[in-house]
Amino acid sequence: MMQHDVIIACDFKSAEDTFKFLDLFRDEERKPFLKIGMELFYAEGPAIVREIKRRGHRIFLDLKLHDTVKKAMAVLSRLDVDMCNVHAAGTVEMMKYALEGLTREDGTRPLLIAVTQLTSTSEERMRQELLINASINDTIVKYAQNTRAAGLDGVVCSPLEADMVHEACGKEFLTVT
Repeated sequence: MMQHDVIIACDFKSAEDTFKFLDLFRDEERKPFLKIGMELFYAEGPAIVREIKRRGHRIFLDLKLHDTVKKAMAVLSRLDVDMCNVHAAGTVEMMKYALEGLTREDGTRPLLIAVTQLTSTSEERMRQELLINASINDTIVKYAQNTRAAGLDGVVCSPLEADMVHEACGKEFLTVT
């Protein structure tokens, strides 16, 4: 993955809507890198991933897994996506299991990143609902450090958080914003 690749979100509700959009890129020499989120994946299943991959696109499968990750990642790895993610709140151990499940028998695997905090999470909600008393920035940095410690490739974060993540985890640590 290049440092400044643009990933286009395919936040469509159906295969029909998705392919109508993707047909606009039919003649492109370099097909866009696409994000497939939960809505499209749950509506259309693995078949949509296979068809988009067949059309020559790189795929970020954005499902934010949090539980039973080892077995789920093994299944997702067979879809030949280029990148997928878990939620960093699941702990270092969970992320290590995800990495183990994602790694194929030949040692290859897609990039694996973790979500530090959902954009809808505020510091007030962290304190009141999740009983997390650290600041949101400290939490994001700690989750990124945990992600790196687990051996993952990077994190999903806000563009405003990327510098502090790089400062804590190194410039080569991937940030997807």
